[in-house]
Amino acid sequence: MKNIISMKNVTKYFKDNRALKNLTFSIEEGEIFGFLGPSGAGKTTTIKLLTSQLIPNSGEIRVFGKDVYLNKKEIVKNIGILSDTSGMYDRLSVLDNLMLFANINDVPKENVLEILDRIGMKDTIKREVRKLSKGMKQRLMLARAVLHKPKLLFLDEPTSSLDPGTTLEIHKLLRTLNEDGTTIFLTTHNMFEAEKLCHKVAFLNEGEIVDIGNPQALKLKYINDDIKVILKDDKREIIVKNNQEGALKIRNWMEKGQLIAIHSMEPSLERIFLTLTGREL
Repeated sequence: MKNIISMKNVTKYFKDNRALKNLTFSIEEGEIFGFLGPSGAGKTTTIKLLTSQLIPNSGEIRVFGKDVYLNKKEIVKNIGILSDTSGMYDRLSVLDNLMLFANINDVPKENVLEILDRIGMKDTIKREVRKLSKGMKQRLMLARAVLHKPKLLFLDEPTSSLDPGTTLEIHKLLRTLNEDGTTIFLTTHNMFEAEKLCHKVAFLNEGEIVDIGNPQALKLKYINDDIKVILKDDKREIIVKNNQEGALKIRNWMEKGQLIAIHSMEPSLERIFLTLTGREL
């Protein structure tokens, strides 16, 4: 698989504040890549660099295998962006908002109606945006970001502050887009979201990547030798070690018919981040 995104030794300063330090990573075509970290870690700065809204102090940035600054016009045509600044025109209807964007980008009207149907908003095309719920506005902004069927989609905290139902709908749409061939770069501090959606994640802390990999592989990498056992009598949870002594205890409970369940103690992505940085998300 070829790399859609490549950053090598990228550093970015804002006056005396170092936002990113020697950032190096790549994203393969077809991946959903999670860029995980707390507020202020450098996630949004990274997106702005990758979309040529900012210029780094040093390092190399390539998108679709090309220098992002020398090929800006060509690259922009093939990317979509959803961020907290992706505003809509409140007094225009849902349809008029998307048609305005479609006309600017030479997107056929059929694409507009198709995406409205896919996000479940075909019945709201005449409604003014200001009368939409927050969840519906978020879906509409996502629709606008993918209207021109981009090869690469940047999502900056796409489900922040949304209710669980709307979040699930957006997750379903993102999976469908990915299955249709869109590579997705997702920034979030929601570890459950990252674990559910992403093929690969990177932990970002104070402008540096502290680890990167497949979510399940990372959980196995940082697993400890504890095993959680649940017993029948009082449904107690007991922690035993994954060693000979622990095995004898488990065997004894099994022979007495006391054992209900055994669980390995895989850490969550949240716990791994805390282990690596000493910080919570």
